[in-house]
Amino acid sequence: MADKSITNPDFIIVGSGASGAAISWRLGKAGFKVVCIEQGPQINIESYPHTKKDWEIKAQHEWNNNPNIRSLTEDYPVNDQDSEISPLMFNAVGGSTIHWTAHAPRFHPSDFKVKSLDGVADDWPISYKDLEPYYDLNDEIMGCSGINGDPANPIRKKRPMPPIPLGEDGVLIAKAFDKLGWHWWPSDTAIISEDYDGRAKCINLSPCNSGCSQGAKSSVDVAYWHKNLRKRGVELKTRCRVREILVDEKDRAKGVIYYDENGVECRQFAEIVIIACNGIGTPRILLNSKSKYFPDGLSNRSGMVGKNLMFHPWGRVEGTFEEMLDSHLGPQGSCVLSHEFYETDQQRGFLRGYTLQVVRGQPPVNIAKWGYKRGAVPWGTQHHESFQKYYGKQIQIEVCCEDLPEISNTVTLDTNLKDCHGIPAPKITYQLSDNSRKMLNHGLEQARIALEAAGATETYSHGQVRESGWHNMGTARMGLDPDNSVVNEWGQSHDVKNLFIIDGSVFVTSGAVNPTTTIQALALYISDQIKNNITTIFS
Repeated sequence: MADKSITNPDFIIVGSGASGAAISWRLGKAGFKVVCIEQGPQINIESYPHTKKDWEIKAQHEWNNNPNIRSLTEDYPVNDQDSEISPLMFNAVGGSTIHWTAHAPRFHPSDFKVKSLDGVADDWPISYKDLEPYYDLNDEIMGCSGINGDPANPIRKKRPMPPIPLGEDGVLIAKAFDKLGWHWWPSDTAIISEDYDGRAKCINLSPCNSGCSQGAKSSVDVAYWHKNLRKRGVELKTRCRVREILVDEKDRAKGVIYYDENGVECRQFAEIVIIACNGIGTPRILLNSKSKYFPDGLSNRSGMVGKNLMFHPWGRVEGTFEEMLDSHLGPQGSCVLSHEFYETDQQRGFLRGYTLQVVRGQPPVNIAKWGYKRGAVPWGTQHHESFQKYYGKQIQIEVCCEDLPEISNTVTLDTNLKDCHGIPAPKITYQLSDNSRKMLNHGLEQARIALEAAGATETYSHGQVRESGWHNMGTARMGLDPDNSVVNEWGQSHDVKNLFIIDGSVFVTSGAVNPTTTIQALALYISDQIKNNITTIFS
């Protein structure tokens, strides 16, 4: 680590999560001076709740996915009263990758040309081929476990490690998919199946979505930030919350205003500003950066900042089996997925499609809690007997639906709710479309069919899961038309030439898989576009 702060940086990067970590590494490696500002703390992996006996309780409270439940100083509240899905995120070095299950599939080539293929939404101004070398690079840095040959995806570079073992539950559901004649494949996973880059392999400690105390899950704090970035000219400021971006009379960003860990208002200046705060945090900062030059919010002359919010409508079906499957063991990320229903089939009554994800790692408290809610695991004399019926004997299939952009789904600023620094909180307005509801219902039914084909003695559908807003996208979309988008094909603001956005907010469409790998590939791609065009950025 550097002994002193960087003066006169080339770049300010706001956010240290999936995209912020990737672009900081890439720009720092290229010799630029970078200051990355993160509102959360640096977390020592030994402090993750899995190291404590009461880890499941902690995971429900101070380590909860929902910032409204955690209510930590580094969090900001989110008004989601008008949303059918609650946004989930985490504020720390590494961002929401601290919480993710490391499910790491790529977008399909078709995801970048939805308009051309299906006549809905818009095509991306870039293609899968543009991102392919950056997918490969990110797989190497993160440590991706997987195997080639998936007939649903293009042939790709060999993954650094073999796939995570399927487990008895994964093998069982794979055989059911075969029986039904459906596609399946071991999921690409950012969990190391072998010792890698100084980290020890996964040993199935527990579910992964409240931090990995083993360091086997490739959250970016261990996969990118550990690379001693300050020696490459990268400084990381933690517990610093950015309030707004400053601009001059020439429509150029000149820096940011932020509050340090003591609540003192500070300014940081740089030649170029990059925002990496996710599909909710990014429009929040832009909309709050009002000035006489941008009265409706920064980079918002199109009026598109905060519009077209996309999640992945999410459903879950669990099946119970007579035999012990050890399905309570981690890792939690998808061991098997099916893309049988990924592409549009007009006969299904909806456009685009979904992924079926087979997940494991449901710990005892979750089994008891969800079992109690549906009346299957009561308290009292029958508790233990009922609990044993389900513990380690369940397979869950989750339905991850593509969410098409809707102009009515928005992120705005709340007029009353504020964070601890007095900055307006985001207000989420989101409703599932008729297309999404049809898609989700279809997916839930197919999940039930698959579980019954695998031999489940009973199935239970949780339907649409409200607490599922992990993937927030689309609110500062990419496009060639400045009247209908916020940034161009390499993340550069149409309105402010030295302002770039690199997170999921620039997504044109959402795909039907976890977007993290695509977000990171996009950040690496944009970093190279900046490097290659550095002399013309201000023109």
